[in-house]
Amino acid sequence: MTDTPARLLNLLSLLQTPREWPGSELAERLDVSPRTIRRDIDRLRDLGYPVEATKGAVGGYRLVAGAAMPPLLLDDEEAVAIAVGLRAGAGHAIEGIEEASVRALAKLEQVLPSRLRHRVTTLQAATLPLTRGDGATIDPQTLTVIASTVTARERLRFCYRAGDGAETRRQVEPYRLVSTGRRWYLVAYDMGREDWRTFRVDRVTEPFATGARFTPREMPGGDAAELLSHSMSRHQQEHEVDVSFEAPASFVAARLPEHLGAPSPTGESACRLRARSADSVEWLALRLALVDCEFTVHGPPPLREYMTDLATRLARATG
Repeated sequence: MTDTPARLLNLLSLLQTPREWPGSELAERLDVSPRTIRRDIDRLRDLGYPVEATKGAVGGYRLVAGAAMPPLLLDDEEAVAIAVGLRAGAGHAIEGIEEASVRALAKLEQVLPSRLRHRVTTLQAATLPLTRGDGATIDPQTLTVIASTVTARERLRFCYRAGDGAETRRQVEPYRLVSTGRRWYLVAYDMGREDWRTFRVDRVTEPFATGARFTPREMPGGDAAELLSHSMSRHQQEHEVDVSFEAPASFVAARLPEHLGAPSPTGESACRLRARSADSVEWLALRLALVDCEFTVHGPPPLREYMTDLATRLARATG
């Protein structure tokens, strides 16, 4: 094999297999001399790949963990598996799957051949993920388009549906994607409103990268997460949640979202939850009902009122 770049890629692909390769076997595989293999190993090291050599009659080469992450070569099956996994996690805003994961998905899908992109889409469409139901489902394509514009500092156009159902067209300078564990939010400068805004990504449709670059503005507070928290506190009323459960604290804690905290035991088979929450009373009522045990809502009053109305509607629904 006389094409050096192609030979290096083939050599790297072999070394990424978790085993030790004798130099003679690598030379035979690539149809070159052992001396050429040694030179190619040095080239890979210069590019940042940590190739370790062992001496002796059974010595050889293997790729080991290094101080930095070098580029990886993936075959078709590996690329599809990674893309499907990232899509599944990112699309449901699972806690811990944050902006870095979406950036990785955007980079991977940018270089996937069309035949592999089709396989990824088909596999995802045929898969029903089991989620906790705490957040809205998002089209991963929406996330990857937004992430690519954030990275490239490229203006973004999209259609946005507000909480009251009103739809508007927006053009923004996208700065960061922020995951709260239940939902994804976009922090951006709205060109039409001439102000900073936060957008729930599950309410974004038809995202389009305009190709127009922008010079970053100074973000208020200097931090996207802080700006989002401030925006959410302005629009959401916090509730003092106080609920007693007729079940052990461990049983209840396993069935409640982590951000509500853990209930305190009040007996062998009883506990009480006191927490501050900016969640809607509708969502809180649903989560409390899903704990699947007897419970009493002591507060807040709006939650008690909503659950009374909900119980009446459910009773009517059963005739």
